[in-house]
Amino acid sequence: MDFMPVSSTPPGKPTPGRGPTRGAVATVVLTLGLLAALVWALRPPRVDYTPAPLGPPPADCPKLARPFVPTNITGFPGPILVGLTPEQKMRALYRLNMEPCTCGCNSSVAYCLITNPHCEASRKLAEQIIAAVKSEQARRR
Repeated sequence: MDFMPVSSTPPGKPTPGRGPTRGAVATVVLTLGLLAALVWALRPPRVDYTPAPLGPPPADCPKLARPFVPTNITGFPGPILVGLTPEQKMRALYRLNMEPCTCGCNSSVAYCLITNPHCEASRKLAEQIIAAVKSEQARRR
């Protein structure tokens, strides 16, 4: 005995498809179109930048000083940090690396002390910083 599957559609009609209906496809296409229109409408305006000329700067152009960059120097030649406690040395090193020298080199006091040992401005600033660190410690006691 052969068993035949029973179909709910009459023999002359096609079976219904298993894919999406035309209405569902139309809804998806319409939604994507509206989303694309919204993205296009909300896009920020582009600024038209013109690149700078690549030639040398004119003679009357002022030279800009390079920006100050702190250093990370941990030791100095000579007796700069002699007589300080470890905490005072850390405070002095921090300030020497973070404060710019006033001689015009736009480097830290520590860097100027090492690279330019004849700089009077960095030497005076280092002495002031070390004196201030010593007096801070004396005031805390």
